[in-house]
Amino acid sequence: MTDSRAPSPADHPAGRHCGFVALVGAPNVGKSTLVNRLAGARVSIVSPKAQTTRTRVLAIRMVEETQIVFVDTPGIFQSSRRFERAMVDAAWRGAADADLVVCLLDARHGLDAAARNILDRLAAAGRTVSVAINKVDLVKPAALLPLTARLAEQGLTDIWMISALHGDGVAEMVAGIAGRMPAGPWLYPPDQLTDMTDRLTAAEVTREKVFHLLHDELPYAIAVETETWEDFRDGSVRIGQIIFVERENQRPIVLGKGGQMVRRIRTAAQRDLEAMFDRRVHLFLHIKTAPRWRDDPDRYRDMGLDLPPPEPRQG
Repeated sequence: MTDSRAPSPADHPAGRHCGFVALVGAPNVGKSTLVNRLAGARVSIVSPKAQTTRTRVLAIRMVEETQIVFVDTPGIFQSSRRFERAMVDAAWRGAADADLVVCLLDARHGLDAAARNILDRLAAAGRTVSVAINKVDLVKPAALLPLTARLAEQGLTDIWMISALHGDGVAEMVAGIAGRMPAGPWLYPPDQLTDMTDRLTAAEVTREKVFHLLHDELPYAIAVETETWEDFRDGSVRIGQIIFVERENQRPIVLGKGGQMVRRIRTAAQRDLEAMFDRRVHLFLHIKTAPRWRDDPDRYRDMGLDLPPPEPRQG
């Protein structure tokens, strides 16, 4: 899915533009769905669980001579937990480093406390912010007028109405963003969709299936790692993955009665991976209890997160 070829000077003719656009917002406002829409392929997992996105995901979009690198950041929320603080810190870093910040709002919730907190912090940092009101297909058009008026009162006039799920308004938003990108060489080949490696993509697909099939039974204490990757002469690939849980009593949940649940996870993930990689995939899953995986520096590094200080002791 990725191309590691570094751009050469010949790739940088005059007239090209390129920039980073950070997509920020509260959990479950639709950032990952929008990133997939922008990339034209699934590069970020989508789940009914909030805080599903754990790492930075890029969607690379070309508009004529302009390359837009959209950054899907973890949802911003208040938490004292170490792992979740690392995710939120990653989101703020993405906003600080970007050429443009687009704050996504859920049309059904409007300027709720979470959205106001994000917009206030961006304003305090001196960032100029554009707003994308997502999920407009779920509300009546008349309900959007008071919301846009409230945004305008706060000086936010660069507003797009979109449905990331159905694509409504997304092309207009992309065209508007393209006109704001600075002049400069492209950072990626024009046919590249994301910077995620195939190994990480495979792990994220399996994690998505775990969330979809077990979101009512299993907490967030799960991670997936692609441990082995073996290419065969016939074009197929053998992928070995570990599903980490934090407690021993969570292993039977993932395994299921007679191993039925883990087989369902494997079948669903393998089917999607074969479609994504356009090759035969032999997927093997193992479940491992790792009580302190959230404190493992290697896990943070693999996800592109910085290891924050430990959680403060209670009492």
